[in-house]
Amino acid sequence: MRVFVTGGTGLIGSAVVTELLTHDHTVLALARSDASAAAAEAAGAEPLQGGLADLDVLRAGAARADGVIHLAFSHDFSTAEAVTRAVAEENAAVAALGEALVGSERPFVTVSGTPYVPGRASTEADPLSTEGLVGGRSRGVLAVLDLAARGVRSAAIRLPRTVHHQGKGGFAGMLTDIARQTGVSGYPGDGTQRWPAVHALDAAVLFRLALEQSPAGNAWHAVADEGDAVRDIATVIGRRLGLPVQAVPPETYGPLGAIFATDQPASSAHTREALAWKPVHPSLLEDLENLQP
Repeated sequence: MRVFVTGGTGLIGSAVVTELLTHDHTVLALARSDASAAAAEAAGAEPLQGGLADLDVLRAGAARADGVIHLAFSHDFSTAEAVTRAVAEENAAVAALGEALVGSERPFVTVSGTPYVPGRASTEADPLSTEGLVGGRSRGVLAVLDLAARGVRSAAIRLPRTVHHQGKGGFAGMLTDIARQTGVSGYPGDGTQRWPAVHALDAAVLFRLALEQSPAGNAWHAVADEGDAVRDIATVIGRRLGLPVQAVPPETYGPLGAIFATDQPASSAHTREALAWKPVHPSLLEDLENLQP
């Protein structure tokens, strides 16, 4: 299958591209810069120059492909306005990709986060929240899944709060970056809130399985670790970096502070059974041992 991939040179995307190439697919990768194009080509993909705002380029990429995997997103979380702009840009992009696939029965795999459900781990059957700072992104994902009624084999991979590789990535990676900047390995609240996680290489396998097998209109959970206490995450980061570990105000994390302070475990039992997905790579706490001072 020839697969058009957006975000193919990021931490998750590069793993997805490798997974596809090693399973007899070919990849056309969106590349927003010369450096990204070179990285895509070095990985074995054909680069297509353009960014998420280049809707004609996205339509052309989808038209040239047997399936689409969308991963690109601006990770500027510095202000609420920046997040809002990123969500609007992404929603316009996935709408353009979807329209290019209508009536083709080709697969379109997009991405979201796992939902928050008070008092328990969320499941694939739980709805995404369309409220709050990133609620607009959920609306975009739901629109993609609705394309199942218009001849698109659409699916969504719900990623946990941390997708990691070699100790980098996701919310845990943000904790690490802030710890390096401030000299304190912090956690919001009492640190008992739980974050789910998955290794990027395991997540990549699930993207491929969804591309190949998912029935139209389904959402899947790429969750390996159902929920690690944030204080435990911060403790490993502090030990590896040689920094004190302590509670810090949620405001430390800017517009994501409220999300960081929320207990949000997630299950992937249905995904594992339905798609025969089995995570095999190191857990988050194990992977954080790769951090260097």
